[in-house]
Amino acid sequence: MNFIPSIDRYIFRLVVVPMLGVFALAASLLMLDKMLRLFDFVAVEGGPIAIVFKMLGALIPEYASLAIPLGLLLGILFAFRKLATSSELDTMRAVGLSYWRLLRVPYAITLVLVAVNVALVFYIQPLSRYYYEQMEYELRSGALGASIKVGEFTTLADRMALRIEESEDKGQRLVGIFARVSDSDDQVLSISARQGSFMATHDDPDTIILRLTEGTIVQDTGSGTPRVLSFSRHDLPIDLPAIEQFRARGEGSREYILPELLSIGWADENASKAERDATQASFNYRMVEIVMMMLLPLLAVALAIPPKRSTSALGVFVSIIMVVAYHKINQYGEDIATLGRIDPIIALWGPFMLFSALIFWMYYRTAHVPGGQALGALERLIGKIGEQVGKLFGRSKPTSLVADHQAETDAGAGDTSLAPAE
Repeated sequence: MNFIPSIDRYIFRLVVVPMLGVFALAASLLMLDKMLRLFDFVAVEGGPIAIVFKMLGALIPEYASLAIPLGLLLGILFAFRKLATSSELDTMRAVGLSYWRLLRVPYAITLVLVAVNVALVFYIQPLSRYYYEQMEYELRSGALGASIKVGEFTTLADRMALRIEESEDKGQRLVGIFARVSDSDDQVLSISARQGSFMATHDDPDTIILRLTEGTIVQDTGSGTPRVLSFSRHDLPIDLPAIEQFRARGEGSREYILPELLSIGWADENASKAERDATQASFNYRMVEIVMMMLLPLLAVALAIPPKRSTSALGVFVSIIMVVAYHKINQYGEDIATLGRIDPIIALWGPFMLFSALIFWMYYRTAHVPGGQALGALERLIGKIGEQVGKLFGRSKPTSLVADHQAETDAGAGDTSLAPAE
């Protein structure tokens, strides 16, 4: 059978091309939704736009761990659906190739993606999630240069109030500046300037210089008449507020990598019950999501084969519903296991066993029952519903047209005799 390697290469191309497309589409949709919310968040905080893309980059491993199984499932499903609808699958089956033999290449791809997903969910994703939380904290606290908002009064070091009307050239040029500064001697300086700019100092990194041009200083000493001074350039030192260091990694179980999960969940005697429950739930949740990937090729084949003389795409729709629903069930199981209300083995591996039994049954019906279809009953039900909907909304012919057509038919049917020859 020299044609076997060529068939494997053909199946590989059929699987990989749609798989990459589905992965890119799913990851893009997830990131697009998050990007819109991040743009709103950064705009409110007054941060730089570049931080949005850094935060999105930190979320790529999390979205990839969701998009990889979906891309794998739909890639195999589209490949076998094409083989089935083009009758190539019947030819392969006729020469003695079983479904299990045809799944050799998809399972090789699955093993590679399982290894990638293990690295993502147990190592890369916890670290990238912590990095994302750190950037969000720095953005809120002003460590990224987002503490001064245009058009609002900002308090600095509890002794200065600063307001800026406009910001141009990405913050390099400030227009319409007002500052009110007080000191320990109850002296108050009210400063207004037409424009200015921030300048860093090399001697003291905790102090910056606000260089003002063309403005006025009103000095109020608390007694007597305030002094008024005009200036063409004035340097105003500003003490930066102290920013609290971001917390250490490990606030939640999703920030732990694999060795930490195993240590806290089973080996650390000093860990509290809540910490053990959370880490055990997180470990089992990640494991059950990875192990389920091994059954996705069987599910794809079971849903890819439509009934004979049919091009129904019902299996594609059902596959997406099943994967998303199973993922949500796992998330709910992790949540209740984290709270300690149920053992994580029952909460997470119980649905896995039920889902696995359903997949094996569907695959057995498709691969070993002659004419068996995993979705045969559902196909017939959808067909009947479609027929009823078509009758309900179908257009009926006008009565007069129906009568005229019937009269013409009767007249034509009655005129069957031949005229006698003269």
